[in-house]
Amino acid sequence: MKKFLLSININLGEYDSFLNRIVYNASENISSYVCVANVHMLVEAYNNQSFAEIVNNADLITPDGMPLTWGLKLVHGIRQERVAGMDLLPDLLSLASKHKLPVYFYGGTQAMLDQTEIYVSENYPDLQLAGMYSPPFRVLTSQEEHQVINSINGSGAKIVFVALGCPKQEKWMASMKGYINATMIGIGGALPVMIGMQKRAPEWMQRTSLEWLYRLSQEPKRLFKRYAVTNSMYLLLLAKELFSRKTLKSI
Repeated sequence: MKKFLLSININLGEYDSFLNRIVYNASENISSYVCVANVHMLVEAYNNQSFAEIVNNADLITPDGMPLTWGLKLVHGIRQERVAGMDLLPDLLSLASKHKLPVYFYGGTQAMLDQTEIYVSENYPDLQLAGMYSPPFRVLTSQEEHQVINSINGSGAKIVFVALGCPKQEKWMASMKGYINATMIGIGGALPVMIGMQKRAPEWMQRTSLEWLYRLSQEPKRLFKRYAVTNSMYLLLLAKELFSRKTLKSI
C-alpha cells in the first residue's frame, strides 16, 4: 500500500515488512531499487518532474525522515513508523549474512570503502562481500557503465548498497534497473555513520525530527543551504496541502 505525500508515493507498513520485501527481491535476483525518502528527496521531486518519476518508479519508497511520517499523519491520518536508512543498512547486512546474500558497495570515496571493508569484516564476519567500487566524480562513459554492470553482475551480488547521495544515487539506480541483476538501495549518508566516520544524533533528536539539526552541526558548510531551503519549503508545501484539504471539506 502507498500514500501520496506532496510529490512522492510512500510505501506503508511495518518496518519488518520493508526488510522482508528487500530480502525477497534480492534472493530472487529481481532487478529493483529502493528509495529511502526524506525531506530533501521529496522537495527535489516536487521541483523536478523527471526526478519525481524516478523516485515514484522505485520498487519501494521508505519513509526515512520523521517529518515524512508526521506529514502522513497530518495529511492522511496514518500512523506510519519511520523506516530509516541508518537502521536499514545494519539490519540488511545482518540478514544478508544470515541468508548468504552477497553484497556490493557502490559509491563513496575509496577511504570510506576501505573503512567499510574493515568494519564489515569485524562486525559481520559471515557476510559475503562481493565487491566495492568508488566511481569517479564525473559522468561515466558508456564503456565504463558496461564495465560496472559486468563487474557487479559477475560478482554475484544480490544487494547493492549505493552511496552517491541524493539525487545522484536515485538517478543511477533507475538507469541500472533491468541491467544489474540485484536489489539496489540508496543509503546516502547512512554508510559513514555506520562505520564511525560520522556520529548519529541522540535518540531524542531522532524522535523529535531534529536529526537534521545534528547533521547540520557536523557539516554546516555543506548542509546549511540544503536544510535552510528544503526544510522551509517542505513546511510551506505541507501547510498549503493542509489548508487546501480544509478548504475543500468546508465547501
